[in-house]
Amino acid sequence: MSLTNRILLSMVAGILTGSLFNLLLHGVTVPGLVQVVIADYLVGGLFDVVGRIFVASLKLLVVPLVLVSLICGASSLGDSARMGPIALKTLCLYLLTTALAVSAALLFAVLVGPGTAVQLGAEATFQATAAPPLTDVLVDIFPSNPIRAMADGKMLQIIVFALLTGYAISHAGEPGRRIATFFRDMEAVVMTMVGILMALAPYGVFALLAKLFANMGIGAILDLAAYFFTVLAVLLFHLFGVYSVLLKLLAGLSPKMLLNKMRPVWAFAFSTASSGATLPITLHTAEKRMGVHNSVAGFTVPLGATINMDGTAIMQGVATVFIAQVYGVDLSMGAYITVILTATLASIGTAAVPGVGLITLALVLEQAGLPVEGIALIIGVDRLLDMVRTAVNVTGDVTVSVIVAKSENQFDQEVFLDPRADRGEPLPADGPPTV
Repeated sequence: MSLTNRILLSMVAGILTGSLFNLLLHGVTVPGLVQVVIADYLVGGLFDVVGRIFVASLKLLVVPLVLVSLICGASSLGDSARMGPIALKTLCLYLLTTALAVSAALLFAVLVGPGTAVQLGAEATFQATAAPPLTDVLVDIFPSNPIRAMADGKMLQIIVFALLTGYAISHAGEPGRRIATFFRDMEAVVMTMVGILMALAPYGVFALLAKLFANMGIGAILDLAAYFFTVLAVLLFHLFGVYSVLLKLLAGLSPKMLLNKMRPVWAFAFSTASSGATLPITLHTAEKRMGVHNSVAGFTVPLGATINMDGTAIMQGVATVFIAQVYGVDLSMGAYITVILTATLASIGTAAVPGVGLITLALVLEQAGLPVEGIALIIGVDRLLDMVRTAVNVTGDVTVSVIVAKSENQFDQEVFLDPRADRGEPLPADGPPTV
Protein backbone atom coordinates (compact mmCIF):
# COMPACT_ATOMS: atom_id res chain seq x y z
CA MET A 1 0.00 0.00 0.00
CA SER A 2 1.33 3.45 -0.92
CA LEU A 3 2.08 6.01 1.76
CA THR A 4 -0.80 8.19 0.57
CA ASN A 5 -3.32 5.40 1.05
CA ARG A 6 -1.84 4.46 4.43
CA ILE A 7 -2.19 8.05 5.64
CA LEU A 8 -5.81 8.25 4.43
CA LEU A 9 -6.56 4.90 6.05
CA SER A 10 -5.04 6.10 9.32
CA MET A 11 -7.28 9.19 9.17
CA VAL A 12 -10.42 7.12 8.86
CA ALA A 13 -9.26 4.68 11.54
CA GLY A 14 -8.42 7.55 13.91
CA ILE A 15 -11.83 9.20 13.49
CA LEU A 16 -13.69 5.92 13.98
CA THR A 17 -11.56 4.90 16.97
CA GLY A 18 -11.92 8.30 18.62
CA SER A 19 -15.68 8.37 18.07
CA LEU A 20 -16.02 4.86 19.53
CA PHE A 21 -14.00 5.83 22.61
CA ASN A 22 -16.11 8.97 23.03
CA LEU A 23 -19.24 6.81 22.97
CA LEU A 24 -17.78 4.43 25.55
CA LEU A 25 -16.72 7.28 27.82
CA HIS A 26 -19.83 9.45 27.58
CA GLY A 27 -22.61 7.64 25.80
CA VAL A 28 -22.93 4.15 27.31
CA THR A 29 -22.32 2.53 30.65
CA VAL A 30 -19.08 0.58 30.79
CA PRO A 31 -17.04 -0.75 33.73
CA GLY A 32 -14.91 1.81 35.52
CA LEU A 33 -11.72 -0.06 34.70
CA VAL A 34 -12.47 0.18 30.98
CA GLN A 35 -13.05 3.93 31.26
CA VAL A 36 -9.77 4.37 33.12
CA VAL A 37 -7.85 2.39 30.49
CA ILE A 38 -9.41 4.33 27.63
CA ALA A 39 -9.26 7.80 29.18
CA ASP A 40 -5.95 7.66 31.03
CA TYR A 41 -3.82 5.09 29.24
CA LEU A 42 -4.96 5.35 25.62
CA VAL A 43 -6.45 8.81 24.95
CA GLY A 44 -4.58 10.73 27.64
CA GLY A 45 -1.49 8.56 27.46
CA LEU A 46 -0.48 6.75 24.27
CA PHE A 47 -2.43 8.84 21.73
CA ASP A 48 -1.50 12.10 23.43
CA VAL A 49 2.22 11.29 23.57
CA VAL A 50 2.46 9.99 19.99
CA GLY A 51 0.45 12.92 18.62
CA ARG A 52 2.46 15.55 20.46
CA ILE A 53 5.76 14.00 19.40
CA PHE A 54 4.56 13.92 15.79
CA VAL A 55 3.55 17.61 15.80
CA ALA A 56 6.79 18.57 17.56
CA SER A 57 8.76 16.70 14.89
CA LEU A 58 6.94 18.59 12.15
CA LYS A 59 7.56 21.93 13.84
CA LEU A 60 11.20 20.97 14.28
CA LEU A 61 11.68 21.16 10.52
CA VAL A 62 9.75 24.37 9.88
CA VAL A 63 12.38 26.98 10.77
CA PRO A 64 15.39 25.27 9.11
CA LEU A 65 13.30 24.45 6.04
CA VAL A 66 12.00 28.01 5.62
CA LEU A 67 15.46 29.45 6.20
CA VAL A 68 17.42 27.27 3.78
CA SER A 69 14.66 27.19 1.12
CA LEU A 70 14.28 30.96 1.02
CA ILE A 71 18.03 31.53 1.05
CA CYS A 72 18.45 29.11 -1.86
CA GLY A 73 15.54 30.67 -3.73
CA ALA A 74 16.61 34.27 -3.16
CA SER A 75 20.24 33.52 -4.03
CA SER A 76 19.10 31.91 -7.30
CA LEU A 77 16.95 34.92 -8.19
CA GLY A 78 19.20 37.57 -6.68
CA ASP A 79 20.89 38.45 -9.99
CA SER A 80 17.62 38.19 -11.88
CA ALA A 81 15.26 41.07 -12.55
CA ARG A 82 12.35 38.64 -12.04
CA MET A 83 12.54 38.58 -8.24
CA GLY A 84 10.32 41.66 -7.89
CA PRO A 85 7.64 40.45 -10.34
CA ILE A 86 7.56 37.02 -8.69
CA ALA A 87 6.97 38.60 -5.28
CA LEU A 88 4.29 40.92 -6.70
CA LYS A 89 2.47 38.10 -8.50
CA THR A 90 2.54 35.94 -5.38
CA LEU A 91 1.18 38.65 -3.11
CA CYS A 92 -1.54 39.69 -5.56
CA LEU A 93 -2.70 36.10 -6.05
CA TYR A 94 -2.85 35.49 -2.30
CA LEU A 95 -4.90 38.66 -1.81
CA LEU A 96 -7.18 37.72 -4.74
CA THR A 97 -7.93 34.23 -3.45
CA THR A 98 -8.58 35.56 0.05
CA ALA A 99 -11.00 38.22 -1.26
CA LEU A 100 -12.81 35.58 -3.33
CA ALA A 101 -12.97 33.31 -0.30
CA VAL A 102 -14.60 35.81 2.06
CA SER A 103 -16.96 37.04 -0.70
CA ALA A 104 -18.19 33.49 -1.37
CA ALA A 105 -18.57 32.93 2.37
CA LEU A 106 -20.78 35.99 2.79
CA LEU A 107 -22.91 35.03 -0.23
CA PHE A 108 -23.44 31.44 0.92
CA ALA A 109 -24.19 32.51 4.49
CA VAL A 110 -26.77 35.10 3.42
CA LEU A 111 -28.50 32.54 1.17
CA VAL A 112 -28.49 29.74 3.76
CA GLY A 113 -29.13 31.81 6.91
CA PRO A 114 -27.37 29.51 9.42
CA GLY A 115 -28.17 31.76 12.41
CA THR A 116 -31.84 32.43 11.79
CA ALA A 117 -33.08 29.40 13.75
CA VAL A 118 -30.57 29.61 16.60
CA GLN A 119 -31.98 30.51 20.00
CA LEU A 120 -29.56 32.64 22.01
CA GLY A 121 -29.49 31.05 25.44
CA ALA A 122 -27.20 31.89 28.30
CA GLU A 123 -24.50 34.02 26.76
CA ALA A 124 -21.03 32.57 26.97
CA THR A 125 -18.14 34.89 27.53
CA PHE A 126 -15.20 35.34 25.24
CA GLN A 127 -12.18 37.48 25.99
CA ALA A 128 -10.82 38.69 22.69
CA THR A 129 -7.15 39.46 22.35
CA ALA A 130 -6.67 42.94 20.99
CA ALA A 131 -5.17 43.12 17.53
CA PRO A 132 -1.89 45.04 17.49
CA PRO A 133 -1.66 48.42 15.71
CA LEU A 134 -0.74 48.23 12.05
CA THR A 135 2.44 50.22 12.68
CA ASP A 136 3.62 47.63 15.21
CA VAL A 137 2.86 44.82 12.77
CA LEU A 138 4.92 46.47 10.04
CA VAL A 139 7.87 47.16 12.34
CA ASP A 140 7.73 43.63 13.78
CA ILE A 141 8.27 42.16 10.32
CA PHE A 142 11.92 43.22 10.43
CA PRO A 143 14.07 41.30 12.93
CA SER A 144 16.47 42.98 15.30
CA ASN A 145 17.87 39.59 16.32
CA PRO A 146 17.50 36.82 13.69
CA ILE A 147 18.56 34.11 16.13
CA ARG A 148 15.79 35.13 18.54
CA ALA A 149 13.32 35.22 15.63
CA MET A 150 14.21 31.62 14.79
CA ALA A 151 13.96 30.56 18.43
CA ASP A 152 10.54 32.23 18.79
CA GLY A 153 9.31 30.95 15.41
CA LYS A 154 8.45 34.43 14.07
CA MET A 155 8.02 33.42 10.47
CA LEU A 156 7.77 36.86 8.86
CA GLN A 157 11.03 37.92 10.49
CA ILE A 158 12.69 34.68 9.36
CA ILE A 159 11.43 35.24 5.82
CA VAL A 160 12.85 38.79 5.72
CA PHE A 161 16.22 37.67 7.10
CA ALA A 162 16.41 34.74 4.66
CA LEU A 163 15.56 36.93 1.67
CA LEU A 164 18.20 39.49 2.62
CA THR A 165 20.78 36.74 3.15
CA GLY A 166 19.98 35.10 -0.18
CA TYR A 167 20.15 38.40 -2.01
CA ALA A 168 23.53 39.19 -0.39
CA ILE A 169 24.88 35.74 -1.30
CA SER A 170 24.02 36.33 -4.97
CA HIS A 171 26.07 39.54 -4.95
CA ALA A 172 29.08 38.34 -2.90
CA GLY A 173 31.04 36.75 -5.74
CA GLU A 174 33.06 33.61 -5.06
CA PRO A 175 32.41 33.56 -1.25
CA GLY A 176 28.70 33.81 -2.00
CA ARG A 177 28.86 30.85 -4.38
CA ARG A 178 30.57 28.73 -1.71
CA ILE A 179 27.92 29.64 0.86
CA ALA A 180 25.13 28.99 -1.67
CA THR A 181 26.50 25.47 -2.22
CA PHE A 182 26.41 24.88 1.53
CA PHE A 183 22.77 25.94 1.78
CA ARG A 184 21.77 23.77 -1.19
CA ASP A 185 23.37 20.81 0.53
CA MET A 186 21.55 21.74 3.74
CA GLU A 187 18.27 21.84 1.85
CA ALA A 188 18.86 18.33 0.52
CA VAL A 189 19.49 17.11 4.07
CA VAL A 190 16.35 18.79 5.44
CA MET A 191 14.23 17.38 2.60
CA THR A 192 15.58 13.92 3.42
CA MET A 193 14.44 14.47 7.00
CA VAL A 194 11.01 15.35 5.62
CA GLY A 195 10.93 12.06 3.74
CA ILE A 196 11.82 10.13 6.91
CA LEU A 197 9.05 11.90 8.84
CA MET A 198 6.51 11.21 6.11
CA ALA A 199 7.19 7.49 6.44
CA LEU A 200 6.10 7.72 10.10
CA ALA A 201 3.12 9.95 9.36
CA PRO A 202 0.30 7.33 9.52
CA TYR A 203 0.98 6.70 13.21
CA GLY A 204 1.00 10.39 14.11
CA VAL A 205 -2.14 11.11 12.08
CA PHE A 206 -4.00 8.22 13.72
CA ALA A 207 -3.02 9.32 17.24
CA LEU A 208 -3.97 12.98 16.69
CA LEU A 209 -7.41 12.24 15.24
CA ALA A 210 -8.21 9.46 17.71
CA LYS A 211 -7.52 11.79 20.65
CA LEU A 212 -9.46 14.70 19.14
CA PHE A 213 -12.62 12.72 18.41
CA ALA A 214 -12.40 10.84 21.70
CA ASN A 215 -12.59 14.18 23.51
CA MET A 216 -15.09 15.96 21.27
CA GLY A 217 -17.12 13.28 19.53
CA ILE A 218 -19.18 13.64 16.37
CA GLY A 219 -22.05 15.08 18.42
CA ALA A 220 -20.34 18.46 18.70
CA ILE A 221 -21.22 19.05 15.05
CA LEU A 222 -24.97 18.56 15.59
CA ASP A 223 -25.33 21.49 18.00
CA LEU A 224 -24.34 23.98 15.30
CA ALA A 225 -25.15 21.92 12.23
CA ALA A 226 -26.31 24.80 10.00
CA TYR A 227 -23.22 26.90 10.74
CA PHE A 228 -20.86 23.93 10.54
CA PHE A 229 -22.09 22.64 7.19
CA THR A 230 -22.33 26.14 5.69
CA VAL A 231 -18.67 26.78 6.47
CA LEU A 232 -17.77 23.28 5.27
CA ALA A 233 -19.65 23.77 1.98
CA VAL A 234 -17.87 27.06 1.24
CA LEU A 235 -14.50 25.53 2.12
CA LEU A 236 -15.07 22.64 -0.28
CA PHE A 237 -16.37 25.02 -2.98
CA HIS A 238 -13.23 27.12 -2.68
CA LEU A 239 -10.97 24.06 -2.56
CA PHE A 240 -12.38 22.22 -5.56
CA GLY A 241 -13.96 25.11 -7.49
CA VAL A 242 -12.06 28.38 -7.15
CA TYR A 243 -8.56 26.90 -7.13
CA SER A 244 -9.39 24.65 -10.09
CA VAL A 245 -10.69 27.56 -12.17
CA LEU A 246 -7.68 29.74 -11.35
CA LEU A 247 -5.25 26.93 -12.18
CA LYS A 248 -6.96 26.23 -15.51
CA LEU A 249 -7.36 29.88 -16.53
CA LEU A 250 -3.99 31.24 -15.39
CA ALA A 251 -1.73 28.22 -15.96
CA GLY A 252 -3.64 25.97 -18.37
CA LEU A 253 -2.99 22.93 -16.16
CA SER A 254 -5.17 20.05 -15.01
CA PRO A 255 -6.82 20.75 -11.64
CA LYS A 256 -7.48 17.03 -11.23
CA MET A 257 -3.77 16.24 -11.29
CA LEU A 258 -3.00 18.89 -8.67
CA LEU A 259 -5.82 17.78 -6.38
CA ASN A 260 -4.78 14.12 -6.65
CA LYS A 261 -1.23 14.96 -5.65
CA MET A 262 -2.42 17.08 -2.71
CA ARG A 263 -4.01 14.17 -0.84
CA PRO A 264 -1.03 13.43 1.45
CA VAL A 265 -0.72 17.14 2.27
CA TRP A 266 -4.41 17.25 3.16
CA ALA A 267 -3.91 14.38 5.58
CA PHE A 268 -1.13 16.26 7.37
CA ALA A 269 -3.09 19.52 7.35
CA PHE A 270 -6.27 17.85 8.58
CA SER A 271 -4.56 16.12 11.47
CA THR A 272 -2.35 19.00 12.63
CA ALA A 273 -4.67 21.95 11.81
CA SER A 274 -1.53 24.02 11.29
CA SER A 275 -0.22 25.42 8.00
CA GLY A 276 3.13 25.97 9.70
CA ALA A 277 3.43 22.40 10.91
CA THR A 278 2.42 21.15 7.45
CA LEU A 279 4.94 23.43 5.70
CA PRO A 280 7.68 20.78 5.20
CA ILE A 281 5.23 18.47 3.45
CA THR A 282 3.70 21.33 1.42
CA LEU A 283 7.09 22.48 0.15
CA HIS A 284 8.15 18.90 -0.61
CA THR A 285 4.97 18.41 -2.63
CA ALA A 286 5.31 21.68 -4.54
CA GLU A 287 8.87 20.88 -5.60
CA LYS A 288 8.95 17.11 -6.01
CA ARG A 289 5.40 16.32 -7.09
CA MET A 290 4.19 19.51 -8.79
CA GLY A 291 7.44 20.41 -10.55
CA VAL A 292 7.78 23.95 -9.14
CA HIS A 293 11.40 25.09 -9.25
CA ASN A 294 13.00 25.62 -5.87
CA SER A 295 13.71 29.29 -6.59
CA VAL A 296 9.94 29.92 -6.74
CA ALA A 297 8.63 27.32 -4.29
CA GLY A 298 11.20 28.36 -1.68
CA PHE A 299 9.63 31.82 -1.69
CA THR A 300 5.93 31.31 -2.39
CA VAL A 301 5.19 28.34 -0.10
CA PRO A 302 6.73 29.68 3.15
CA LEU A 303 5.16 33.08 2.47
CA GLY A 304 1.78 31.44 1.85
CA ALA A 305 2.02 29.42 5.07
CA THR A 306 2.47 32.74 6.87
CA ILE A 307 -0.04 35.07 5.19
CA ASN A 308 -2.38 33.01 2.99
CA MET A 309 -5.51 32.28 5.05
CA ASP A 310 -8.34 31.60 2.63
CA GLY A 311 -9.89 29.03 4.96
CA THR A 312 -9.79 31.45 7.87
CA ALA A 313 -11.34 34.19 5.69
CA ILE A 314 -14.20 31.83 4.83
CA MET A 315 -14.82 31.13 8.51
CA GLN A 316 -14.81 34.86 9.23
CA GLY A 317 -17.35 35.58 6.50
CA VAL A 318 -19.82 32.88 7.55
CA ALA A 319 -19.29 33.59 11.26
CA THR A 320 -20.00 37.30 10.76
CA VAL A 321 -23.34 36.61 9.07
CA PHE A 322 -24.15 33.86 11.58
CA ILE A 323 -23.52 36.08 14.61
CA ALA A 324 -25.43 38.96 13.01
CA GLN A 325 -28.44 36.70 12.45
CA VAL A 326 -28.28 35.28 15.97
CA TYR A 327 -28.26 38.77 17.50
CA GLY A 328 -30.84 40.08 15.04
CA VAL A 329 -28.56 42.65 13.39
CA ASP A 330 -29.16 43.57 9.75
CA LEU A 331 -25.91 44.13 7.89
CA SER A 332 -25.83 46.79 5.20
CA MET A 333 -24.00 46.51 1.90
CA GLY A 334 -21.35 48.81 3.32
CA ALA A 335 -20.88 46.42 6.23
CA TYR A 336 -20.40 43.50 3.86
CA ILE A 337 -17.77 45.43 1.88
CA THR A 338 -16.06 46.31 5.15
CA VAL A 339 -15.98 42.65 6.13
CA ILE A 340 -14.42 41.69 2.77
CA LEU A 341 -11.72 44.36 3.00
CA THR A 342 -10.99 43.77 6.69
CA ALA A 343 -10.76 40.00 6.40
CA THR A 344 -8.54 40.23 3.30
CA LEU A 345 -6.10 42.72 4.78
CA ALA A 346 -6.14 41.09 8.22
CA SER A 347 -4.91 37.86 6.65
CA ILE A 348 -1.58 39.66 6.20
CA GLY A 349 -1.74 42.30 8.92
CA THR A 350 -1.94 39.88 11.86
CA ALA A 351 -0.07 36.95 10.34
CA ALA A 352 2.64 36.94 13.01
CA VAL A 353 0.19 37.01 15.95
CA PRO A 354 -0.64 33.76 17.79
CA GLY A 355 -4.31 32.75 17.62
CA VAL A 356 -4.69 34.66 14.39
CA GLY A 357 -8.09 33.15 13.54
CA LEU A 358 -9.90 34.43 16.62
CA ILE A 359 -8.02 37.72 16.65
CA THR A 360 -8.90 38.55 13.06
CA LEU A 361 -12.50 37.43 13.59
CA ALA A 362 -12.76 39.78 16.57
CA LEU A 363 -11.34 42.56 14.41
CA VAL A 364 -13.85 41.83 11.64
CA LEU A 365 -16.79 41.78 14.08
CA GLU A 366 -15.73 45.10 15.56
CA GLN A 367 -15.49 46.69 12.12
CA ALA A 368 -18.96 45.35 11.28
CA GLY A 369 -20.42 46.65 14.57
CA LEU A 370 -21.22 43.18 15.94
CA PRO A 371 -20.68 41.88 19.50
CA VAL A 372 -17.31 40.15 19.84
CA GLU A 373 -18.87 37.90 22.51
CA GLY A 374 -20.62 36.08 19.67
CA ILE A 375 -17.37 34.22 18.98
CA ALA A 376 -18.17 32.06 22.00
CA LEU A 377 -21.12 30.60 20.09
CA ILE A 378 -18.93 28.93 17.48
CA ILE A 379 -15.90 27.85 19.50
CA GLY A 380 -17.39 24.38 20.06
CA VAL A 381 -16.97 23.31 16.43
CA ASP A 382 -14.13 25.60 15.44
CA ARG A 383 -11.43 22.98 16.10
CA LEU A 384 -13.03 20.56 13.63
CA LEU A 385 -13.47 23.27 10.99
CA ASP A 386 -9.91 24.45 11.55
CA MET A 387 -8.69 21.12 10.24
CA VAL A 388 -10.51 21.63 6.93
CA ARG A 389 -9.49 25.31 6.81
CA THR A 390 -5.85 24.28 7.00
CA ALA A 391 -6.29 21.87 4.08
CA VAL A 392 -7.75 24.75 2.05
CA ASN A 393 -4.89 27.06 3.02
CA VAL A 394 -2.13 24.66 1.97
CA THR A 395 -3.91 23.92 -1.32
CA GLY A 396 -3.95 27.65 -1.99
CA ASP A 397 -0.22 27.84 -1.26
CA VAL A 398 0.59 25.12 -3.79
CA THR A 399 -1.85 26.42 -6.42
CA VAL A 400 -0.36 29.91 -6.33
CA SER A 401 3.14 28.44 -6.44
CA VAL A 402 2.30 26.44 -9.57
CA ILE A 403 0.68 29.43 -11.29
CA VAL A 404 3.60 31.75 -10.53
CA ALA A 405 6.20 29.15 -11.52
CA LYS A 406 4.40 28.43 -14.80
CA SER A 407 4.26 32.13 -15.68
CA GLU A 408 7.99 32.50 -14.95
CA ASN A 409 9.10 29.35 -16.80
CA GLN A 410 10.31 27.93 -13.50
CA PHE A 411 8.12 24.86 -13.81
CA ASP A 412 8.70 21.25 -14.87
CA GLN A 413 5.47 20.17 -16.53
CA GLU A 414 6.68 16.59 -16.99
CA VAL A 415 6.92 16.19 -13.23
CA PHE A 416 3.48 17.73 -12.77
CA LEU A 417 1.90 15.36 -15.29
CA ASP A 418 3.71 12.25 -14.04
CA PRO A 419 0.98 10.12 -12.38
CA ARG A 420 3.50 7.93 -10.57
CA ALA A 421 3.69 10.43 -7.72
CA ASP A 422 0.09 9.53 -6.88
CA ARG A 423 1.07 5.90 -6.39
CA GLY A 424 4.01 6.70 -4.17
CA GLU A 425 6.68 5.75 -6.72
CA PRO A 426 9.90 7.75 -6.87
CA LEU A 427 10.21 10.34 -9.61
CA PRO A 428 13.33 10.49 -11.79
CA ALA A 429 14.68 13.59 -10.05
CA ASP A 430 17.38 14.47 -7.59
CA GLY A 431 16.61 14.41 -3.91
CA PRO A 432 14.76 12.01 -1.63
CA PRO A 433 12.17 9.61 -3.03
CA THR A 434 8.75 11.12 -3.62
CA VAL A 435 6.14 9.24 -1.57
